[in-house]
This record gives sequence, C-alpha cells and structure tokens, in this order.
Amino acid sequence: MRKRPSPALLVGLPPLVVALDQISKEWVLGNMGLHESIPVVPGLFSITSVRNPGAAFGLFSNSGPELRTAFLAGVSVLAVVLLTIYYLRSAPHERVPRLAAALVIGGAVGNLIDRLRFGHVVDFLDIYVGRHHWPAFNVADSAITVGITLFVLSAWRDGDRPADGADAPAPDRRRA
Repeated sequence: MRKRPSPALLVGLPPLVVALDQISKEWVLGNMGLHESIPVVPGLFSITSVRNPGAAFGLFSNSGPELRTAFLAGVSVLAVVLLTIYYLRSAPHERVPRLAAALVIGGAVGNLIDRLRFGHVVDFLDIYVGRHHWPAFNVADSAITVGITLFVLSAWRDGDRPADGADAPAPDRRRA
C-alpha cells in the first residue's frame, strides 16, 4: 500500500496565505483611497490601491460582472478541488510539487474571497520603472505565481531524470 503524504502542509500553508492576503487587503481598504499610492522604493515599488475585476493582468475585465464573477469563482473552486486531490494523491517524497499546490490553493482562495465579497480583487503591490508599470498584484497573486513557478521548475528538473531507470545506461559487462 502506497504511503500518503502528510496533510500538514495542506492544512497549514493555504490558511496562512489566505490570512496574510486578507489582512494586507483589509489594511489597504481601510487606510487608502482608490488609486492612492504610497512610495516604498521611489521609482521602483509603491503600495497603490487598485481593483481588478478580471483575472490575471486584467483578463475578462470587460465581461459582464455577474458572468465574470461566476466564471472566475468557478475556475478558482475547480483549481482548489483539483489541486487538493493532486496533493492528497502525491507521493510523500514529492515535496516541491506539494508545496506548489498548497501555495496555489491559498492564493486561489484569497482571491476567491475578494470576488465573492466585492466582485473584484483588491491589488496593491505596484512595481514599475519610471512610467512603465507591471500590473498591480497582491499576496494571493504572489503565492499563485511562486506555486506555478515551483511546479514548472519541478517538472523541468524531473524531466531531466530517468523514470524508474528506464533511460539509465546499461551496466558494463566487460571483464577486467
């Protein structure tokens, strides 16, 4: 019987991501007006209060609000369910992919809370050089990005390894 991974990471990390995400968003909502900006590193990084009705980088932001919210909430719930199943079925030694899944789950839930509460996501991390801005993001987006990056790096790393020795070189049978 295959040993199951510990659910500790799944039980601990997503709620931590959600808590940090929601606390930071509440601070922005309670202390800043819409589009207000506080320079942290002038010319590079500010805390700027913005709202994103769409998905990543404003995707779907021009769709009707009810359809957009329902669709994006549904995608978030589906992602959380599928990643939870993936986590629970993964092997205990697959630490990086399980960490990645837990981060994406926490980020998806953090942004889902915003969509259900407000119909949009609260973003505030603003990185820029001069007038050239990266789209604003939040703690949940950061967790999702780090999680997806870990998935990709893990898959890339594992792709360089032989699967079950299938591509391992044949033993040298010459006698010395």
